[in-house]
Amino acid sequence: MDIKSILFPTDFSEGSLQALQHATELVKRFNAKLFLVHVVHDTRYSGGFYVPHTSMDVLYKEASSAAQKELDKFGIEELREHKDLVERRIIRGVPHEEIVNFTKENKIDLIIIGAHGKKGVETIFFGNTTSHVVRFAPCSVLIGRHSNY
Repeated sequence: MDIKSILFPTDFSEGSLQALQHATELVKRFNAKLFLVHVVHDTRYSGGFYVPHTSMDVLYKEASSAAQKELDKFGIEELREHKDLVERRIIRGVPHEEIVNFTKENKIDLIIIGAHGKKGVETIFFGNTTSHVVRFAPCSVLIGRHSNY
C-alpha cells in the first residue's frame, strides 16, 4: 500500500484529537502529505432552516475566522517534525459532501476521521458525517474512535 496523501477532517472534538494519533503515525511511516480540513457547516443546504442572507454571511465569516484560529493550532505538537507535509484548510458547505469532494479533487489516498458519537436530536438535524463519508468516499477511510465509547 502506497499512501501519498491523507485527508484529516476535524471538528476539533476529543475524538478528532485522538484520531490525529493515527494520522501522525501514517504521515511518519509513508512521508505522506496531510490535509487538515475543517468544514464550516452551511445550514442553507440543510432542509427546514431559514435565516436572512445578510446575517448568515456575518455568521459564516465569524465561524470561519474562529475555525481558522483553531485549525492553525490543532495538532501543532503532534505534527511538529512533519510541518512541511501539512496543509490546513477551512471549507464551507455540508461537511460530508465537502469532505468527499475534497477527496476526489485532491486525489486523496486515505481519509482518517474521528467518530464523536452524536446521538438523538443532533444526529437527526445534522446527520452522521462519518457514516456518510464512509459510504461515499472514493478511497479507504480509517475511523478513530474516542476511548470513552
